Amino acid sequence: MRLFSYLYKQTMEWSRHPHAPRYLAGLSFAESSFFPVPPDVMLAPMSLASPGKAWYFAGLTTVASVLGGLLGYLIGLFAFDLIQPWLQELGYWDAYLGAKKWFDHWGFWAIFLAGFSPIPYKIFTITAGVIAMALLPFVIASVIGRGARFFLVAALMAWGGERMESALHRYVDRLGILLIFIFILAFFYFK
Repeated sequence: MRLFSYLYKQTMEWSRHPHAPRYLAGLSFAESSFFPVPPDVMLAPMSLASPGKAWYFAGLTTVASVLGGLLGYLIGLFAFDLIQPWLQELGYWDAYLGAKKWFDHWGFWAIFLAGFSPIPYKIFTITAGVIAMALLPFVIASVIGRGARFFLVAALMAWGGERMESALHRYVDRLGILLIFIFILAFFYFK
């Protein structure tokens, strides 16, 4: 089964597309306020395909992500009543309540941790607006958290360069099957 090899090859081709930086910026912006796909899925292959531009891609991702986070903040501040049913319907309500608890306990550090970790950052940007977190600390925590994450991803991919690209290409099918197996096990374990 060479499905993952095909997807990997396709992703690497897309990452070399002339408009890929625009798509990366759009994805980064959208993910921070409403879209579920993290920008790492584009940032990593783009940095791997063009290691010399990895820092540029990480900076672009960070800026677009923080701007998208500001949109999330504004949604929380001015339009929470409109999106509350959506949060409940799509299963984000418990995450929202958890984010509120994090803000009550950690404040500034909640947005920093959400920016760096795989926790849905958009939930925290919206929650920051709902609780009317001070804007300057919100932006500072977002820039530091998101920047640290995206520059780390870009650095690892640029460092690996062609060696990592060829190794990934060689093992991508095995890794894909392993990840599917892990997700199935996790699904049944947590169900």
